[in-house]
Amino acid sequence: MRIVLGITGSIAAYKAADLASQLVKQGHRVSVVMTRAATEFITPLTLQVLTREPVLVSLEDEKQSWKPGHIELADGADLFLVAPASADVLGNFAHGLAPDPLSAIYLALPPQTPVVIAPAMNGKMWLHPATQRNVEQLKRDGCQFIEPAEGMLACGYEGVGRLATVEQILQVVVVLLTQE
Repeated sequence: MRIVLGITGSIAAYKAADLASQLVKQGHRVSVVMTRAATEFITPLTLQVLTREPVLVSLEDEKQSWKPGHIELADGADLFLVAPASADVLGNFAHGLAPDPLSAIYLALPPQTPVVIAPAMNGKMWLHPATQRNVEQLKRDGCQFIEPAEGMLACGYEGVGRLATVEQILQVVVVLLTQE
């Protein structure tokens, strides 16, 4: 199965390397799409080596081909997974904005493609009414969420906002892909 793995600007982005590696070990083809903010936490090269696939960060990366890569990725995805998902990306998705390849792929997905979102952010950001409105809109749009966990956050706060464990995310992926 082809999984498009979106990675956004969160300290939890480093966990996406393990997630990508585990998905590849399970036999999936993993195409990584990163926001520019994500590259501040983990390098595209790390994910390229783990997945053995090019990593898309900007629309300028698509200049090697006449066909828009973000459309090709959307058309070929059996699953669209964003882990970690930042508040910024949730807002872009919920409001139909496409300032980056990740959001453009989301908007270009065929309606039957499952979308799984695993948020990670400061607890105050997660609980903010604007973020919760965006989450509710995305749920109405058919997105499935893997709720953030509680515990010590990288910002020093204790509370909700941690990325779900890689094992939890993998369990959801296995269930969704076996339903296909």
